[in-house]
Parts: sequence; C-alpha cells; structure tokens
Amino acid sequence: MKSEAKKFFAAQALVAGAWVYDVLLGVAADGTWSQIEPNASAAQHVAATRLNGPVLPGVVNAHSHAFQRAIVGLTERRSSGAGAADDFWSWRDRMYSAANCVTPEQLETIASQLYAELLAGGYTQVCEFHYLHNAMAGAPYASPAEMSLALVRAAQRTGMGLTLLPTLYMRSGFAATGLRDDQRRFASTPDSIVRIVEDVQRHTAGDARINVGVAIHSLRAVNPAALKELTAYAHTAGLPVHIHIAEQTQEVDDCLVHTGQRPIEWLLNHADVNARWNLVHATHTTPAELAGVQARGASIVICPATEANLGDGVFDLPGYAAVKGQCSIGSDSHVTRRWSEELRLLEYAQRLTHRKRNMAAQVMGQQSSAAALFEAALAGGRAASGQALGGIAIGQRADFCVLDAQSPALLGIPAEHMLDALVFSSPDARFDAVYVAGQAARVDSDARFAGTMHALWGG
Repeated sequence: MKSEAKKFFAAQALVAGAWVYDVLLGVAADGTWSQIEPNASAAQHVAATRLNGPVLPGVVNAHSHAFQRAIVGLTERRSSGAGAADDFWSWRDRMYSAANCVTPEQLETIASQLYAELLAGGYTQVCEFHYLHNAMAGAPYASPAEMSLALVRAAQRTGMGLTLLPTLYMRSGFAATGLRDDQRRFASTPDSIVRIVEDVQRHTAGDARINVGVAIHSLRAVNPAALKELTAYAHTAGLPVHIHIAEQTQEVDDCLVHTGQRPIEWLLNHADVNARWNLVHATHTTPAELAGVQARGASIVICPATEANLGDGVFDLPGYAAVKGQCSIGSDSHVTRRWSEELRLLEYAQRLTHRKRNMAAQVMGQQSSAAALFEAALAGGRAASGQALGGIAIGQRADFCVLDAQSPALLGIPAEHMLDALVFSSPDARFDAVYVAGQAARVDSDARFAGTMHALWGG
C-alpha cells in the first residue's frame, strides 16, 4: 500500500472519548496518526485538507460472513407446510443454498458490494469469519486460499481493512463424525487452516490494512483435539482467535447433553482462553460465565441486528458491564450495515427487556448511552482485529469518518450531542467521506452486484 504523509483540519473531532475543536490531524507515511493538535491556529492548518464535517474514528466490524449479503431480504417469508417453524435452524438451511452456489468470482463481487456499504456505514475494518473453503462439489481448490483471496481482492478494491479469519469446520454436531452433504464446502483441518493463513500472509505482505487470525466455527463443529491444535498455533503466531458460542438455546442444551457443561463453561475449563479470544454472540450466559470471560481478558462480539433477525435472544449487557467485560460489535449476516444501527438496536433491546431508558449509560457508568457503546466498540474492535485501531490517537492507524453535518438527523444539534443524534435519530446521518490508513475509501456500489444476484436467484 503506497502512502504519503498528510495533514487534515477538522472543526470538530472525537478524540479519547471527548469532542475537541479546530483540530490539526497529521497522518504519517505508514498510515498512522502522527499529530493531533486541538485549537490549532489558522496559520497551522492553512496547508491542510479541510474536512467537511465532524470527524469520528472508524469502527471495526468484528463479525462478518460476506457471502450472506447475497440473501439479505430473501429469508423474510415464513416457511410453508404443516408444522413448519421459522427459527435459526430453518434460516440456516436457506443460508446453505447461498453457501453452496457462490463461485470465487461471485464472492468477490458480493464482498466488494458489501465492503463498500460497510465503509459507507462507518466501518473501516471487517473481521471476516470465513468458512467457504472448497469448490461447490466439496473438493479442495488447487489453492486452499482460493475463496479467501476473493475476499482479499474485494477489500483491496474498496480500501476496506480486513482481518481474515479462516474457519475450522469439521463436523455437523457434537455427536457427528463428519459433515452433512450441504456442509461439504466447509470441510477443513487445522493443517488446511494454517496453509490458508500462510498463503494469505504471503499475498498481502506489505498491506497494513490486511491481517489474519483464525476461527473455530463452534464447539459443535470441531472436536476438542483440533480446537487445541489450531488455537495453540494461533497463540504461538500471535493471531486473534474467534469462535461462535452460546448463540442459541438448542446449542446450549446440546452441549450440556454431550459434555455435561454449558458452551462457555466448557470453553473456559478446557481451552487456553486469553486476551486474543473473541467469543461471538454469547447470547445465553450465566453470571459466572461472563465473569470468567472477563477474568481471562477475552472479548465478546455482539451482533444485535442479526441476533434479532434470527430470534437468538438479547445479550446480557448489564451483567457483562457489571464485571467490566470488553465487547465489540459485528454485522454478521448483514441485515444492517451501519454501526449506528447496531448500537441503537443493542440499546433498544435492553430498554425493551428492562423497561428503562439509557441502559448502556447506566450500566457502563457514563452520561451518554451512545458514547458508552461507541467507546466499547472501539476498544473491543482493537482486540477483535488484532490491529492498532484504538481511535484517533498517536500511533494508531488513521481510520476515520467525516459526518455530513447537513444530514437531517444532525441539523440544529448542539456539537456535544452529535454522537447521540447519530445513534438515536433517524433517518440515519450520512458520512461525507471515509478514510482507512489515511486514504479515502471507495463507498460507491459495485456495478457487478445486480448481475451476480440475478445469476444466483433470477428476478
């Protein structure tokens, strides 16, 4: 990635959780923040690029399945037939229809469209929980990283930061010895995941926006020995580790039947969980489990829109805040693609459950619910991505978004309430520009996307 030192001027910017004004912002040639100077004089910023609205740090989208963007809007009709039920498991069967027909070229197009939309929604790094490894018939590609590199190309095409998480998937359930026929594209081993990691590292050497980690699909999908083998490699290599866990009550019940313990309970007792671990969803937890996650320094990835769309349940934010747990946010199946919507839904779910207002502010010890959730997402996103993405701070990567202050949701809003209005007023405020590592990202739609959707589904 070629870059050069740059200077920007912002009339208002969110720095270390507080709004500051007349800010001179310097970006070094390596794409990191080198200067943050509030109350700059007119002479200081005369040669800087003037940004057209309030500036916010970019947010990490800590959980994504890019191919699922292709089914957004196509799973919202009830199942037919006597006794048919609509739940996570029936949705999963429909999702497999996309998983089993997307080519590498189509995945690149879908991901390019998605990443442009995520950038437009204020995300500047996406953690791609990727398990489509094999060809449609289930045979390995000549290059194990074929599908992974399609995602890399999409990220490079748009300018999105990418943490690729090749995902281990070995069996269809706790009692199974292998995968179902409709899961054949997911088949992998610890060795094959390591090969993908190393192949992607070779292809992206020198691109500071792209890094890798590993993922375990879930406890039901991986045997304990393989989990231990892959996570030991990740720890040695210094990579982030992600895992789906405790998303559905059936998953919790199945884990109890087959192991005698709940999913997070089992993980804490049998795996070397530490600060590199990111537990995705953790919707169904006990206070002891939340305390255990915090004690190990691990983080929880909350995906409010997908958890609502799939009927998963509501995350115990008050319980996790009580132990000062770290969390991040993700858009998962991409039914929404803006972090402001995810934070809004996270807060509103708490209000509906507890019948109180400003829940995040209350349980996280702040005045503003929007600020409490936003700062939590920033901190947790750094852990999820394994990148220096701690907001607008010296040495951190210069990812930022410029709000369009003329958006209807922001008109007439006092400067100190800009973040509150961004999260809790609709129609959603627009971003005038988005920068990743100090470079403007592409937020326009991919012209190939409609054709790809037509090829997949007709219409």
